[in-house]
Amino acid sequence: MATQSAPSEQSQYLGFHIGGEEYAIGILRVREILEYDTVTRVPTTPPSIRGVTKRSCVVVVEIVLDGERTVMGLLADSVSQVLDLPATEIEPPPPFGTRIRVECLLGMGRAGKRFVLLLDIDRLLSTDDLVAAAGAVERSPEATATAPAPAPAS
Repeated sequence: MATQSAPSEQSQYLGFHIGGEEYAIGILRVREILEYDTVTRVPTTPPSIRGVTKRSCVVVVEIVLDGERTVMGLLADSVSQVLDLPATEIEPPPPFGTRIRVECLLGMGRAGKRFVLLLDIDRLLSTDDLVAAAGAVERSPEATATAPAPAPAS
């Protein structure tokens, strides 16, 4: 089962922003970047629910999920650039101070005067985490209020 290359084997990363923080993933894991401009509105929700900017995009990545290659999309606020990060510019992940769990980070890269968190997308998008996230969304009051009721069984 192949996983994302270790920082010592990888030198190019795609940098992107989510929630004011800069992250990066190995460029070889990126399939494409899609512009995110057409959104289907959910009836009766306030306009602020959309919450995206004109620079928002979907970064389509290939991950290993349960031993199989799977394609998924990450919604990013913006894509910054392709970063060349040699192994000498990568440090271990910080033990605290990030919004991402440490076990989902490969390291922290130094890009000029700033730091970029290098994501382990296989771990970040693992089945257990996706199931937990889906369960949290289903239990949230907003999801209950805006989701259509399931159709009765026939």
